[in-house]
Amino acid sequence: DQNKISFSGIDIARFGLSINQILHRETIKEVSLLTQYDKAVESFKRYYQFEEIVGFNRVKKELIPEKAFREAIANALVHRIWDVNAYIQISMFEDKIVISSPGGLPTGLTEDDYLYRNISLLRNPIISEVFYKLDCIEKFGTGVMRINEEYSDSIVKPSYKITENFITVTLPTVEIKPEILSSDEKVVFDLFVNEPSLSRLEIENKSGFNKSKAIRTLNSLIDKSIIEKVGDGPSTEYRIKGK
Repeated sequence: DQNKISFSGIDIARFGLSINQILHRETIKEVSLLTQYDKAVESFKRYYQFEEIVGFNRVKKELIPEKAFREAIANALVHRIWDVNAYIQISMFEDKIVISSPGGLPTGLTEDDYLYRNISLLRNPIISEVFYKLDCIEKFGTGVMRINEEYSDSIVKPSYKITENFITVTLPTVEIKPEILSSDEKVVFDLFVNEPSLSRLEIENKSGFNKSKAIRTLNSLIDKSIIEKVGDGPSTEYRIKGK
């Protein structure tokens, strides 16, 4: 169960009100990838699951879907590159978990392929096969889809950032209240899934709404404390509140 690769590991940090307030720090290293996976899940359960008394019963609650976290961390372990001296990073916040894995997309795989087409190019096929046979991951190429499915009843959605050197997955805490959004509000809200911020003109172009309808919908989402307005004048942008 030992692993002598010096940069094979997971660095976990749990933050308080800001990134300057570190409540807990743990580095999982010199153990197998499967042990890294299990210990990461243990840490997740410690902070994002709890029991609630409902009547005479104890009901398990989770702030972030466990299946989404398991899929995200398994994908990070399976698809990371091994020629970069870096750990997988898990940043735990009150309202989200951010998982960052060394290595961008494999050559030949586009961002659209990764996010929308369930296409997978196996960077580490032996590791992938082991995780697949142990039911740590499902069918190859469905990771993003399975993560998104866990948020199907939530108004907040996972987001993905892909660079040349890292793939970062953000799993927000869930709010299972889709009924609080009108159809127009949901159209605008969904635009922010993979966009950190948008101008009103960008929202109009992407949604097909005219100016007055876009403004009315944005103001409604602001009143519901779902999005927030940043800046003034021509530089004004909108973003999901708390992101």
